[in-house]
Amino acid sequence: MHLFASHLGTFEVEYGADGPRLLPFRHDPDPSPVGLAYLDLVRHPARVLSPMVRAGWLENPHDPQARRLRGRDRFVPMPWPEVASLIADTLVRTRDQYGNQGIFGGSYGWASAGRFHHAQSQLKRLLNLSGGFTSAVNTYSYGAAAVLLPHVLGPDYKDACDTAPSWSDIDQGCELLVGFGGFRLSNAQVEAGGTGAHRAGPALRAMAAKGKRIVVFSPSAADAPAGPNVTHHFVRPNTDAAVMLGLCHTILASGALDRGLVDRCTSGFDAFADYLTGSTDGIVKSAAWAAAISGVSEDAIQALARSLVASPSLVHVSWSLQRARFGEQPYWAAIALGCMAGHVGKPGCGFAFGLTAVNSAGQPVRRLKGPAFDQGRNPVRHHIPVARITELLEGEHETMDYDGQVLLLPKIGLVWWAGGNPFHHHQDLNRLADAFRRPETIIVTDSLWTATARHADIVLPAALPFERSDIAASSRDNWLIHSRRIMAPPPGVLTDHDGLRHVASAMGLDAAFTEGRSESEWIAHLYEGYRARYPELPDAETFFEYGYAGLDLFDAAPAPADHFRAFVADPAAHPLRTPSGRIVLSSPAIAGFGYNDHPGHPSWMEPEECLLSDAAAAYPFHLLSPQPATRLHSQLQHAGPSQGSKRHGLEVVEINPGDAAHYGIADGAIVEIHNERGRILATARFASHLMRKVLVLPTGSWFEPHEDNRGRVDRGSNPNTLTSIRPTSTLSQATAPNSCLVAIRPSLGP
Repeated sequence: MHLFASHLGTFEVEYGADGPRLLPFRHDPDPSPVGLAYLDLVRHPARVLSPMVRAGWLENPHDPQARRLRGRDRFVPMPWPEVASLIADTLVRTRDQYGNQGIFGGSYGWASAGRFHHAQSQLKRLLNLSGGFTSAVNTYSYGAAAVLLPHVLGPDYKDACDTAPSWSDIDQGCELLVGFGGFRLSNAQVEAGGTGAHRAGPALRAMAAKGKRIVVFSPSAADAPAGPNVTHHFVRPNTDAAVMLGLCHTILASGALDRGLVDRCTSGFDAFADYLTGSTDGIVKSAAWAAAISGVSEDAIQALARSLVASPSLVHVSWSLQRARFGEQPYWAAIALGCMAGHVGKPGCGFAFGLTAVNSAGQPVRRLKGPAFDQGRNPVRHHIPVARITELLEGEHETMDYDGQVLLLPKIGLVWWAGGNPFHHHQDLNRLADAFRRPETIIVTDSLWTATARHADIVLPAALPFERSDIAASSRDNWLIHSRRIMAPPPGVLTDHDGLRHVASAMGLDAAFTEGRSESEWIAHLYEGYRARYPELPDAETFFEYGYAGLDLFDAAPAPADHFRAFVADPAAHPLRTPSGRIVLSSPAIAGFGYNDHPGHPSWMEPEECLLSDAAAAYPFHLLSPQPATRLHSQLQHAGPSQGSKRHGLEVVEINPGDAAHYGIADGAIVEIHNERGRILATARFASHLMRKVLVLPTGSWFEPHEDNRGRVDRGSNPNTLTSIRPTSTLSQATAPNSCLVAIRPSLGP
């Protein structure tokens, strides 16, 4: 079978008179309609078709004034051998001037679902062979939680899906599912590394259809599934932690606390209880207190607290809530709430994070953890949290506090980016663009002329995923796919591996980089690595003939995670890897860091930008920027689903009809959204499911800055033009785009 694998799933390839087309994979119960549009990118005018070098950099790579033209300069084509030598010389020059720590390998992992053609692995292998580079840690998706949870639950729960019980356990054991942030089902199209079967959406819909009680807190009623027993509560953005604390206090004050579970399985509860009762700060975190902050009624909070204790319940928090100022707090508060309600350790109950955030969260499957293309060892120990790129490139600080450490920030002379688009993921894009003009050299490997490529000095064209073969798998899933090349890349366009081979050869590293293997030999080598770990997988000849293998094809029984069952049953015999061996509700380690933006226990802190803050007087709307339903981050921007979702060529921003009427905005009108960080254009769409004073504009539309008579405006409708690089906290230094205030008005121009 001829298959194509992507982060949006697996697709069958059919060849007809009009050329190839993609069809749903026969084993996928809920295929992604977005993924079916990959071939829309064939021969698209936005393709990078040869190595390109920015004219101003080519004339004088050392001229700081010429760097100001990044993003606006013209490019000239250059043959692969010549550009490879140019890059090799530039790497050596940068290394000699700044040391290897002066090279930033700023790559991210969404370019390809393949194990071999994994853009950042290919680049980091080359950079490691040439002496190393300054790197980035953590993710934009789950950066705050990944730093907090090892302190609270231990390092075994750092991964984004490790806390989630299986959907099968939730279906059998949970009677009340409380979702803070809701369930955005379009996110479940995605799985890093791909999948053969999308199951998250059907699982949630099945639970709702059975009449199980689901309570959702979100500024948008669209985040709640349809069902006979589904209740939605509007909540002010960034106030979910206050609601959870109000629930915790209600349980404590009513005498309903499961003291036995708390005493056996948690540490630090008394300090947290003192905070709830106001002993430490004079403020009682009651339901009335939470209602005043969140807009959720006091009666609703009190009633839900009773239900959480009385019914086998699961407190769930979306990933989006930790992408905000103090985003660690709703996660920590949810853990405390689950413990106080007394259901942690029961099948499908307790607390969970990220169900429907990606397809794999909650899947009762055997995980297929196998080999990847070896990046080698990085001799350079310098690193930053990934969301701190702007500060690193600006070069104005020598150190950064992070998770109890003091990180050294080296001077960066060269950035090489492959496999991601920071002008999608990052915040305050105008400031990022200015920071991108600081280093001497920017190299970008990409398939299309993204904003990141336009801000580079050297652009290397990369083949699209359907233009080369690979083996695809997610370490959180149970499918292995042979993704076969559908068509050849355009002349002059190479795979990441073949392009980097040119540079490796120019540096005398070709043998070490390739190990003497061709593409097909690497793919076969990786498959044998999987077979060594999972002997039940078919032999290589059978696998490559059929095109796929799934562990559930050999064992259809669910394989749910333990989800704290053994620990709760006997904490002494099965301790967590925390200092106390238990769930930490008050952390001496975090408190000892002395960060004024991250207390040592779950807390409520008011963000600088929220509807309660003084800044709301000038910028009265809270802007939320979820993942897009019609793209994969900024990928497939030019494909049919993404283009079809636009109006007037712009992204659509949702606004409550009452707010639109107040500001003179018609449905379908072009609007300008702005704050002190920038201005963007978008098209308004009325959304009665949205609470007042909240706007929703998905991420991923390409950043397209232009100058008009009032300065710089982004015609690409990218919300990250407006979001702040202010971190969640000093602890995690993670991204916080969902704490963003803006104003909106009808557009003054055409």
